[in-house]
Amino acid sequence: MIFFVLLQPQTSGRFELTNYKSIKKSNFMPAKIRLQRHGKKGQPFYHIVIADGRAPRDGRFIEKIGTYNPVTVPAEINLNFDKALDWLNKGAQPTDTVRSILSKKGVMLKKHLMIGVKKGAMTAEQAEVKFQTWMKEKEAKLAQEIKAKVEKTRADHKARIEAESKVNAARAEAIAKKQAELAAQAAAAAAAENAEEAPAEEAPAAEETPATEA
Repeated sequence: MIFFVLLQPQTSGRFELTNYKSIKKSNFMPAKIRLQRHGKKGQPFYHIVIADGRAPRDGRFIEKIGTYNPVTVPAEINLNFDKALDWLNKGAQPTDTVRSILSKKGVMLKKHLMIGVKKGAMTAEQAEVKFQTWMKEKEAKLAQEIKAKVEKTRADHKARIEAESKVNAARAEAIAKKQAELAAQAAAAAAAENAEEAPAEEAPAAEETPATEA
């Protein structure tokens, strides 16, 4: 519970302190910029929405301003930049994940630059130049990251194929060796069997020889 002390304007033009009764803080919660989950189990897909701070995470929302797919590499973000910036300027509070998304898309930087323009720290033209420079650097960095990931994926795939080939070659060699051993054992057994049968076949011929007469 929080006690609010407000200034009430009077007819005299002065302000008078007025003590209000305790008011629940939840009644004054600002809008939230949050993720609303969709998609199948194990394949999350999110809508970026503006919702009442008191509403359930996946409940009703005020407006949808984008989508976020963390499954792809890199994560796919579709965002209505102007609406996101407008809601931030209205006081909407992003969750930590959404704040990171807005930072990646440059919305947080744009808001910061606009504050600098309002304070007179820079002109609108200077702010726009800074923003465009940042965007170009961000895009170049992202392109390098994507290229590095693609090259790593190819290298990992090549290494996996080579490893599988070595395993298959070793398995084939072991099978061939085992088959050669079995063939040698079979040949040896057959040779031994033939060697045992040969004397047995020759023995009757010796018995049939007639005795020599005296």
